[in-house]
Amino acid sequence: MKNIKFYQVDAFTDQPFKGNPAAICLLEEELSTATMLQIAAENNLAETAFVQKAEDGFYLRWFTPTVEVHLCGHATLATSHILWQEGILKAQETARYHTLSGLLTAKKKGDWIEIDLPAKENRPVDVSEEVLAALQVRPIRTAYADRYIIEVSTPEEVNNVKPDFNILRHHEMVIVTSKGAPSSPYDFVSRTFGPSVGVDEDPVTGSSHCCLVPYYAEQLNKTQFFAYQASQRGGEMRLELKGDRVLLSGHAVTLISGMLLI
Repeated sequence: MKNIKFYQVDAFTDQPFKGNPAAICLLEEELSTATMLQIAAENNLAETAFVQKAEDGFYLRWFTPTVEVHLCGHATLATSHILWQEGILKAQETARYHTLSGLLTAKKKGDWIEIDLPAKENRPVDVSEEVLAALQVRPIRTAYADRYIIEVSTPEEVNNVKPDFNILRHHEMVIVTSKGAPSSPYDFVSRTFGPSVGVDEDPVTGSSHCCLVPYYAEQLNKTQFFAYQASQRGGEMRLELKGDRVLLSGHAVTLISGMLLI
């Protein structure tokens, strides 16, 4: 039997039961991909992260309940939070992760955690009428950057989206977004839907902001943003575009600490 240290962390929030929950498994020895997928399915969270010490940092992998994914921002932030919380890294040390998306890093900056992720270039595309009907939206602009970006006119339209997940299950992930209201502190708001990868609506999605930051850098002619993801749980983050990278900062709160016995 293996004892695996296990944590559940709410990312992109400073309050329990908000933001996006991620499970973190600290591995002392390698697990098979099949076993990691079984654990992720058992957890039934948007993402479960598996982290193991490497010579020059850590190996990091992410799983939804149904598939392994190439990038997950909120679980990376949550993993970094645990490494500093448990004293595995000192506060001044940079976390270095070897992942399917290459080398990622994270730094602790006061009570914020900043992660360095690859920016995703976007291009204008048409989105199928079936997807638009499933979302019941009228876009003012559409693009593609690793997933579909559908911009609508107001934050209220983003909030009011009620997707038909049975239809979206047959399509790629999709972001519905708008610029922030003039009276709002947020530059833009968004929601992310991914039933095709086992997550109907992701509460707060770091990887989607790797798409949205370059998109809004073009639209708003700026490189620094404060953004809100308008899911039921909600979450906010600071963002900066630096060349081909996105610096994404947020808070995290540990909710559960224990052991997996497998």
